[in-house]
Amino acid sequence: MASHSMSHLSSRSVSAGALCPAKPAWRSCAFDVDSFLDSARFHRIEFQRNDIIFSQGDPSRDVLFIREGSVKRTVVNTAGKEAIIAMLGPGDFMGEACLADQPVRRSTATALTPTTVLVIDKHEMTRVLHGQQEFSDRFLGYLVARSIRIEEDLVNQFLNDSEKRLARALLLLAGYEQQDRPQGALPALSQEILAEMVGTTRTRVNFFMNKFRKQGFIKYGAGLRGLQIDGSLLSVVQRD
Repeated sequence: MASHSMSHLSSRSVSAGALCPAKPAWRSCAFDVDSFLDSARFHRIEFQRNDIIFSQGDPSRDVLFIREGSVKRTVVNTAGKEAIIAMLGPGDFMGEACLADQPVRRSTATALTPTTVLVIDKHEMTRVLHGQQEFSDRFLGYLVARSIRIEEDLVNQFLNDSEKRLARALLLLAGYEQQDRPQGALPALSQEILAEMVGTTRTRVNFFMNKFRKQGFIKYGAGLRGLQIDGSLLSVVQRD
């Protein structure tokens, strides 16, 4: 899609469908997802790679749920220095700070791959949280889990070397934190993006990617669709 901002993209109402394709740990399919979607005014918006979903400084008016795809969230300081603060995927929410009356977006969200998001108006989200106890409990669980993840990210950034940080980033992107259904595969991501995520150089990322491939932890190249991540890559993260 050619547009670069969510506010300029067309949207269409979503009929009943799956809110939890990747089944993150905070969600179980005991919850009647179809009824929930039927009871709320959702819109689905589709983004192409590198489309901006929302920008730092945009009005904060709704909550977004990632149905498919991968999203990078970044912040830029007054000197123009950019930092990646989160990598999100199916089952993740964005923009929930509007529920605490945050007036503007504090970061920019960019689609790394073709991405579909469900947009929930702030007032509709509040209504559903008050009216659907089970969903409210799970949304709270999601927020707690993400808070823990942020703490782990900080520990990882400060205490682990770049090889471990890259291995962890690949495992998280492939969904291995979701014990019930890891994806195991990623669309092609540039080594520049991986270097930004890890906080190292593209040369170092290239070195470790080749090393991981020789060790059988990952597969990529001709004849493969995207980047294949094997769960054995976890041994790099767990190594003393």
